[in-house]
Amino acid sequence: MKYSNSLWQIAIKKFKQSKTGMVSFGYILLCGFVAVFCYILAPDNSNSANQMHLEIHSKPPGFSTQLLEIPSLEKDKQHWFSIFLQGKKNSSTEIPIQSYTILKDELEVINLSDGLPKKFSLQLFNNQPEHYIKHKTFWLGTDKYGRDLFSRLLIGARISFFIGFIAVFISLLVGIPIGAIAGYFGGKTDAFIMWLINITWSIPTLLLVIAITLALGKGFWQVFIAVGLTMWVEVARVVRGQVITTKQQQYVEAAKALGFSDLRIIFKHILPNILAPIIVISAANFAAAILIESGLSFLGIGAQPPTPSWGAMIKNHYNYIILGKPYLALIPGMAIMSLVMAFMLLGNTLRDTLDVKS
Repeated sequence: MKYSNSLWQIAIKKFKQSKTGMVSFGYILLCGFVAVFCYILAPDNSNSANQMHLEIHSKPPGFSTQLLEIPSLEKDKQHWFSIFLQGKKNSSTEIPIQSYTILKDELEVINLSDGLPKKFSLQLFNNQPEHYIKHKTFWLGTDKYGRDLFSRLLIGARISFFIGFIAVFISLLVGIPIGAIAGYFGGKTDAFIMWLINITWSIPTLLLVIAITLALGKGFWQVFIAVGLTMWVEVARVVRGQVITTKQQQYVEAAKALGFSDLRIIFKHILPNILAPIIVISAANFAAAILIESGLSFLGIGAQPPTPSWGAMIKNHYNYIILGKPYLALIPGMAIMSLVMAFMLLGNTLRDTLDVKS
């Protein structure tokens, strides 16, 4: 049997030949891997990477110091899956120190902030204080609260990446049926749906998201739902236009002649043949969702502190741009720009490879 060159196989072959598309796709996969395993990869795997060290706030990238971990008397056992999803609970305190000396029954440390000595009982550390002292390097420096910027950047990727998936999923779930019904049935049904689409389209996206967010409340999942509910109009318009063109094809007429139901014709015969433009618009919506979430977090109505979000990280440190430490705002800004650009380049590549005329 000879190898069958279907349209999808040809499109995949063309996509593999595009260096821009492959690099963008690889970067997106990398960001997705980081988003899923962020608490495993992050140096500070506490919940939201919220371990504060005010003594070493706003330090430059590459800063390193010694940290003394003071264990908590309350030790709660935490399941590994809970750590995977939410990170470790902050049950201990870390103190930046200059040096330490082990005495007979005490551990004497020199605080990094004021240089004053401080003593602790060795029993607090089970007579093994060396196990509680570590040398830590902050690869991207620390923020204004002394938190590890690199760890918060990795965990913030989960917010930005997952909001794209969930928002696009909601937009497809709402937009595809509405657009397909409008394009297939036409008439008053199409007129009413187009009126609804035009009303929604006329409202500024960010303003509509803010209104929905305020109605649902501030929070993690509320932002996901709000962004998804504002992006269905683009999907519905694209699907409607494609269905209007496709329903004139002979295979659709043949399905009607065989007595198939309208829903079967729409979802089993028409929609599988218009997946290409839906995939392209989904890639663009993914990038738009990331930008919208970043804007909401910058305005303070997105993911709430201490949950790390790239937009919130820019908001917290944008004034440092003129205070001599611009990297605190530029690093999360570059992360947003690179991920959005990857999705836009991926969308452009998919548009070219899925174009049957090329």
